[in-house]
Amino acid sequence: MHMSDQREIAAPVADVWAALLSADSLLNCVPGAKEVTGNAEDGFEATVVQKVGPVKATFKGKVVLSNMVEGESLTLTGEGKGGAAGFAKGGADVTLAPSETGTLLSYEVDAKVGGKLAQLGSRLIDGFAKKMADQFFTNLQTSLEGPAEEGEEAAEDAPKKSLLKRMTGG
Repeated sequence: MHMSDQREIAAPVADVWAALLSADSLLNCVPGAKEVTGNAEDGFEATVVQKVGPVKATFKGKVVLSNMVEGESLTLTGEGKGGAAGFAKGGADVTLAPSETGTLLSYEVDAKVGGKLAQLGSRLIDGFAKKMADQFFTNLQTSLEGPAEEGEEAAEDAPKKSLLKRMTGG
């Protein structure tokens, strides 16, 4: 499964870079993370609890940072084992560039799963992986910018609420 996206973060490149290298920041940004220890040089150990379809599992794994060009790009590579649920592994190439409003963060993600998780079907897995990546970068953005203004959030949610009304006939 491969995906790519980008997002504008209203924070200086140096702050975004520092957040990507911080165990505390990763703990706050990785969906379902219960523990993240380590550092950028030696890698991070992580415990993440996730539910994918009917399968709930605790993954224990390692995240390694490589190809680091300070303030510009890095590769995050991780692998987690979830016991009977199987395993998940993948990587993300992240690039940062200064922009008018702060930092343009671009990413390309590759992910693979095996074991019981792989039996759930590629559509479910791909959707889950996309949701996880989106949530990670949204959490990173929120941790650097602070929560969205109430007016912005309401404006962003308006199309979703309108669609939900149409779908439910409400």
